[in-house]
Formats: sequence, structure tokens, C-alpha cells
Amino acid sequence: MSGHSKWANIKNKKEKTDAQKGKIFTKIGREIAIAVKEGGGGDPANNSKLRDVIAKAKANNMPNDNINRSIKKAMGDANAANYEEINYEGYGPGNIAVIVSVLTDNRNRIAAEMRHIFDKSGGNMGNSGSVSWMFDKKGQIVIERTALMDEDEVMMQALDAGAEDFVANDDVFEVYTAPNDFSAVREALEPFGYTFLTAEVNMIPQNTTEIKDQETIDKIERFLERLDDNDDVQEVYHNGVWEEDE
Repeated sequence: MSGHSKWANIKNKKEKTDAQKGKIFTKIGREIAIAVKEGGGGDPANNSKLRDVIAKAKANNMPNDNINRSIKKAMGDANAANYEEINYEGYGPGNIAVIVSVLTDNRNRIAAEMRHIFDKSGGNMGNSGSVSWMFDKKGQIVIERTALMDEDEVMMQALDAGAEDFVANDDVFEVYTAPNDFSAVREALEPFGYTFLTAEVNMIPQNTTEIKDQETIDKIERFLERLDDNDDVQEVYHNGVWEEDE
């Protein structure tokens, strides 16, 4: 199976987050707290939602000590359940479609902050559903490719585990699953010892918007940085691609 590489769409974001690990760990810690409260406690063996967040944490190189501390903190923090998950949608600079996923304890505040960021950046925040139809919710596992790995073998392992699609690139293998199958596929691939660069359910754009103008690229990057800097923002998905993403 082959197709357009979606890894390029997230690589730029990945590189930015690697430079801000403390902030990323804090955001993942919030996801762990929600998973503990909503998924059935702090034991990953009995909490599939927590297992998924832990896999995401490890893909972001979050140390086990940090993960364990976040779980223990969540188990003793009754306020964690007050967070709610909200998606904001709209168009950013260059008319790229954007979905912003937040975890917040103040719906009114975050709505005003998101509108301000969209407006300040020359974008336009839309209503729920205004751009989400352009994205597919998919489990995404990006495996670091090494010279010793056999492409056909990895593909068969992924498909046997229940993956929907497999894309081979020069530096990575991309595995896509239905959202409900993500956990099972990820857990089936973990024993092979692969390095997961991404292991989470993402919003994957059906089509991309190529940006060639450097001024517009700069505006988009400033827009994405403003979103990433907001403490409530967990993930930002968009369909823009530009040369620096290649």
C-alpha cells in the first residue's frame, strides 16, 4: 500500500515540540489526568485510555518517572475531572484548514483566546464542523525506519494487527488504523521493539494546501506558535504543507 505521506504534515510540528519538552510534558500530564479519571483509574492494565496516553508520552520521549508522577498526581487530584475537551475550527493564514483541540476548565476564556489568536493572525475561526469534514480521524503510528528493517515484513505485521493502511517512506513507516482499532494495533506492534515517533489518534487531512509564498509561510508559523503557546491547547491539526516540511 502506498500514498501521499502524511508524516511531512506533522514533522514540522514535531520538531517544534521537541524544543519545548517541558511544555509538552505538562500537556501530556493533563491528558494522563483525564485518562485516569475517565478511563477507570491509574492501572494501565485496566485502563485502555491511559495505555494510549502513555504510548503518546513515550513517543514524545517523556521519562517514565514523569509518567508515573502524573498518574499518581491524577489519582489524588479530584479537580482533574473538571477539564473538558473542546475542538475549535477555522482557517488560518494562507487559507489553511485548522482544528485546535483543547483541554480547559474555562470554556468562555478559551473561546475568547482562540478567537483572538485566529483574528490576530489573519485567520477566521468558524463554527463547529466548518473544516472538520476535510479531515479523517485515524490512529497514526509512525515507526522510525532503519536499514535492518524489511518493508514487507513490517507491512504484514501491521496489516495482520488490523491496520487499514501502510505507507513506506525513506525514513519512516506510517501505519493508519480506524480510531477504535488503534490501541489493539499499537499493542500488537510494540513487542517487535520498533521506535514509535508518533503513536496517537490524529486528524489527518484528506487533501493538503501547498504554500509557496515565504511571507505567508512566516504568518502560518507565527500563528501555529501562538496556538502552541496557549496552555490549554493540546493538539493543532492543519492541512498546510510547505517546503520546510518536506
